[in-house]
Amino acid sequence: MTPAARLQAAIDILGELEGTAKPVDRSLRDWGRAHRFAGSKDRAAIAELVFSMLRRRSSLAWRMQDDSPRALAIALTGEESLFAGGYGPAPLGDDERARLNAAPREAPDHVKGEYPQFLESELKRAFGDRLPDEMAAMQARAPVDLRVNALKTSREAMLAKLGGMPTPRSPWGIRFPAGVAGLNPCAEFELQDEAAQIACLMSGAGPGMRVLDIAAGAGGKSLALAAMMRNQGEIAAHDISTARLAQIAPRADRAGVTIIREGVPFGRYDLVFVDAPCSGTGTWRRQPELRWRLAPERLAALQATQDALLAQAAAHGPRIVYATCSILPCENDDRIAAFLESHPDFAVEGEPFRASPLSTGTDGFFAAILARRD
Repeated sequence: MTPAARLQAAIDILGELEGTAKPVDRSLRDWGRAHRFAGSKDRAAIAELVFSMLRRRSSLAWRMQDDSPRALAIALTGEESLFAGGYGPAPLGDDERARLNAAPREAPDHVKGEYPQFLESELKRAFGDRLPDEMAAMQARAPVDLRVNALKTSREAMLAKLGGMPTPRSPWGIRFPAGVAGLNPCAEFELQDEAAQIACLMSGAGPGMRVLDIAAGAGGKSLALAAMMRNQGEIAAHDISTARLAQIAPRADRAGVTIIREGVPFGRYDLVFVDAPCSGTGTWRRQPELRWRLAPERLAALQATQDALLAQAAAHGPRIVYATCSILPCENDDRIAAFLESHPDFAVEGEPFRASPLSTGTDGFFAAILARRD
């Protein structure tokens, strides 16, 4: 494929993403399957174009005064020669050419930081004067972290086998540079950011405990907890998505985990893990499309869900781990405060864990322990 044809493919993929909830990596995979003529180098180049336009969407749109996929592509490349028609994008119009060549305008903070304007006050609450640096760190590509399955092997053995670097905080983690290929989950490891591993470590789960994973999803945290428990005890996995829950059994079988149960009745547990649905703002490096899909109404709905899950967790155990992959105080500190106001028999145990690419080198993450008072 020519550079112009690759650019047109990227424009088409972004256009298909608009108005959908489909992850960008899935859209790229689907496009590749539908266009078998595109080689691996073509697909990699197209993916880089798509991710670059999503990561820089705000500043590119500011330059062109237009946030359409075509306008983003014009601003990203700045090369009129790529817009010549044929298999590539159509030639530039006079207005497009004028905007491309116009003197730069001073951009507001939310444009420089590549975040939705309505989140500005929340992000300033989270980071204060560090906000520009935190948002700059969110522009970089994320490394690839894996969690070694302690039921099958050791981190030392996997470092010798795979290379990589040990993560600084999690004893199970190995980190690889962004873009590394060939790390497919297997019996010996799962892909999991170090911040999520730390949240599991905070739980204090151990052999013989009964654990409720109340928003288990596809089971990533349940598998980590099972390894901490040495596959002794019980983990009850619940989620409103039966499709995601269905992924747990084959993953558990591969990992040698036998203590995870799905669909069991709610009861009393030693520990309740609430990996709450959230905005995903902490994962913007990996999923830049999430920046532009979040709306105030969606954020408010998520907070209501988070409150409901915490209230449900309090009915089933004396100790709760509340975790999100969000950097927003309204989903983290505010939810803890609201919970404690309505549940005065609980208190925060220790210091909450707060992570961001700049401060910890991980995804953005929050985790807090809530324990019932004696």
